[in-house]
Amino acid sequence: MTKVQLTYKLLRPVDETMMKRISDAHGQYGFQRITLSPSLSEIFVEYDATRLSPDKVEAALRQAGIPAQQA
Repeated sequence: MTKVQLTYKLLRPVDETMMKRISDAHGQYGFQRITLSPSLSEIFVEYDATRLSPDKVEAALRQAGIPAQQA
């Protein structure tokens, strides 16, 4: 397993719905950890690079309803 962490800028402010989506996305295949920055403007996604590529991580975030763009 090769762990990689990517940073994504959130394109909308964090609200209850966004928190739920982030929490649910943690169960995504290959994701190890998702954390918010202290400013709540970015998320950090730690994933298994042997299972996912950066493009697939971003696609999974979009599919989960998390509007984010790689920083």
